[in-house]
Amino acid sequence: MTEQDNLQNADGMEDKKDAIQTENSVNTSNEDDNLLNEIDDSNAEDAEDEGNKDRHNIEEKDYESLNMEQLVIELDRLVKNEKVQAIKKHVDALKNEFDKQFQDLLEEKKEEFLSNGGNEIDFRYNSPLQRNFRDTYKDYKQRLTAHYQNLEKNLKQNLEKRLEIIDQIKHLTDNAEDSMSSKYKSFKDLQELWRNAGPIPRDKYNNAWNSYHFNVERFYDLLHLDRDLRDKDFEHNLELKTKIIEQAEELAKDDNINRAFRELQNLHKIWKEELGPVAREYREPIWERFKEATKKINEKRQDYFKNLDTLYEQNLVNKHAIIDNIQTIAQENINSHKGWQSKIKEVEALREEFFKAGKVPIKVNEATWAKFKEVVRLFNRKKNQFYKDLKKEQYANLEKKLELVKIAQENKDNEDFAATTPLMKKIQLDWKQVGHVPRKDSDKVWNQFKAACNHYFDRIKEQRNAASEEENQAYTEKEALLKKVKDISLTGDQKEDLATIKSQINLWKNIGRVPRNKRQIENDFNTALDQLFKGLDLNKAEAEMIKFENKLQDLSSTEDQRALDNERFYIQKKVDEIKGEINQLENNLLFFSNVKSDNPLVKDVHKNIKKHKDELSIWKNKLKKIKSLY
Repeated sequence: MTEQDNLQNADGMEDKKDAIQTENSVNTSNEDDNLLNEIDDSNAEDAEDEGNKDRHNIEEKDYESLNMEQLVIELDRLVKNEKVQAIKKHVDALKNEFDKQFQDLLEEKKEEFLSNGGNEIDFRYNSPLQRNFRDTYKDYKQRLTAHYQNLEKNLKQNLEKRLEIIDQIKHLTDNAEDSMSSKYKSFKDLQELWRNAGPIPRDKYNNAWNSYHFNVERFYDLLHLDRDLRDKDFEHNLELKTKIIEQAEELAKDDNINRAFRELQNLHKIWKEELGPVAREYREPIWERFKEATKKINEKRQDYFKNLDTLYEQNLVNKHAIIDNIQTIAQENINSHKGWQSKIKEVEALREEFFKAGKVPIKVNEATWAKFKEVVRLFNRKKNQFYKDLKKEQYANLEKKLELVKIAQENKDNEDFAATTPLMKKIQLDWKQVGHVPRKDSDKVWNQFKAACNHYFDRIKEQRNAASEEENQAYTEKEALLKKVKDISLTGDQKEDLATIKSQINLWKNIGRVPRNKRQIENDFNTALDQLFKGLDLNKAEAEMIKFENKLQDLSSTEDQRALDNERFYIQKKVDEIKGEINQLENNLLFFSNVKSDNPLVKDVHKNIKKHKDELSIWKNKLKKIKSLY
């Protein structure tokens, strides 16, 4: 008989369930049928490949809560440490989640590329994480293919063995020539061969086992000729099946639902694959008892899934709250780099929180993911637009700074320090006021600008160092000259003595400037001159102008124009003050219009007016002199 004939017979036997009352032919509700089918399908998968059952012991993680790097690590761990045929469900879930997150990242990078002015046709994005995941997944597929290629041949051979065993049991039942004891011995040998025949394709599993059980029961029906042998087997099988039922009833009390259900699957496998029939009167009652224990475990399992649904609904609420938070941030008006960097961190934290929030009901999973991507993209679009505009501004700033670099380089060797120094200081201030430039150009333009400015101010420093030596030498010479001036003895001849004083003043002027911190010597020289002028009985105005000309010589020799400007402002102020005082005194005379001119008070006022006018004349001459220098 061919394999096809055997399977057709098995299908025909299935049609006789209403007539053949066995524990596998009890009418159950749709829910019970679905549960038993689920158990049978799972056991069929385990029976096909011994390694499949290890999948029950692999922890099912919430892959949606893992980021891309964690997904790569988890895939690598599974492929390296678990049997390749036991991880399909896990690998498929990992790949689905990784592809989803990578596609989201790819779209984000593409949008950023386009917002920076790139052409869509030129967009490329490579990720080390994607390469690692792809390589590990490829390794998994190759291992899985190799495993099933090796397994396929064995599965077909094992199926042929089992179909041949079924045929031999059927032949024993139909053969009327051999003795019952001989048949029974052969039957037991065939049962042992069946137990050791190995796995078969899962799609042939149920038909093969149903065919096997049908022919086993037919054989036992013949054993009525030898009740002792039959009853002994029935009693042994009843004892074993009762223990199976008791174990199932204990499992119904286990709070670990997943573990209880896995153990239940194993009990159904033992019931179906390893235990024979019982006496007809016990078949339906023990099956109903076993089914009742199975139903209780399933009810607890359904409650567990209902609780999961409640948890998933709460996860959905949490994820919608996260989406709303991201949307709120995306709608904010952010106008600074610092502000965007802060919000980018906030959104990244919310993204991580979204992934860790757990599963949501499967019916809204895609819609929730789509809404999440939409608000993240809205945020990224606004972020990209800000940095696109910022980049334009930065290039405009770059042009401004390049212009300042040009000015600095053109003037770094200028010899006109008085005119150039204010310019160099101004462009340094302008540089600080110009905003950021593109990062790739920042160091380059700054180094160019700094080098030109440093070059210029180093030259000033070198000049000052040289001038400092000259000023110290001038101070030494002026110290000696001051001592000489203090020792001058006037002859009494005004003309000759005035010539002597003027010659000393000219010598003083020609010596040059002294260090800033030693300029007190100029006041000391003027004090010495005052003493000489007193002995000379020289007109005050003339003496003042001689000293003032000496002072102007010192002020005009400095590089700092402000010293001369300050002196001019001071003189102008004195002129204005004296004019004001004269006006006040002249106004006061109006109060003495009826008083004689020889009145002491009137005479005193006239005296003050004359004194102030003399001083005003001197200050006006000073002002005229200093203005001539501009």
